[in-house]
Amino acid sequence: MIEDDFIPGSPNAIELEKLQIELVKLQKWVQENDKRMAIIFEGRDTAGKGGAILRFTQFLNPRAMRIVALPKPTEVEKGQWYFQRYAKHLPNPGEMVFFDRSWYNRSVVEPVMGFCTPEQYERFMKQVPLFENMLIEDGIILIKFWFSISINEQKHRLEQRKINPLKQWKLSTVDMLAQSKWDEFTRHKEIMFSRTHSENAPWIIIQGNNKPSARIEAIRYVINMVDYDEKGCSGVSLNVNNDILSKFQPT
Repeated sequence: MIEDDFIPGSPNAIELEKLQIELVKLQKWVQENDKRMAIIFEGRDTAGKGGAILRFTQFLNPRAMRIVALPKPTEVEKGQWYFQRYAKHLPNPGEMVFFDRSWYNRSVVEPVMGFCTPEQYERFMKQVPLFENMLIEDGIILIKFWFSISINEQKHRLEQRKINPLKQWKLSTVDMLAQSKWDEFTRHKEIMFSRTHSENAPWIIIQGNNKPSARIEAIRYVINMVDYDEKGCSGVSLNVNNDILSKFQPT
């Protein structure tokens, strides 16, 4: 059982099941039409990215989807073009790929933690819009989610990870410094939004304090992005809750 506050028989659980039925139909459309879909899950530590991906993929055909959660780069990968290690994991025809963190590590985590140089950071920020435009022009359906969370909720979840033996594996050096470096993460996140958001590849921000609502709205958004056969036949609402999910608005 996936632990994330969906109580069997509750309105949230019923709505989730209907949305997952829609996802199965969407995946069938992707397979039958040789489409390629890449969904990026970014956000603060403990914001619920991994749990959201589990809810997305729970009933999908594993032969036509992949979850990509890359470890830290090897010495060889450090000498490669930055995007190279990610490019080889892009979706094949008829496939959906879910990135549990992505190339955007270089826009927030790496500069905050000192894992990249200022020159590497700036090069990435200049190249990423070009990289994503190439993906989109080649036909890849690209969706970029940022899961947001409050500082107090993050503190609570980090404390739960420390005492829960089933979640202690999630704790990392970055997690342990998430609270003390909160403002630095915020500053780099805002810069990332302003420099890498575009109409073709917008940032979709999800309020993640309430896990069930965040996961429901993320799935609903993806369903709205594609016109597939028998869309909406499950009876689920396709209207996104704008209090939970919004598109970044440049100032």
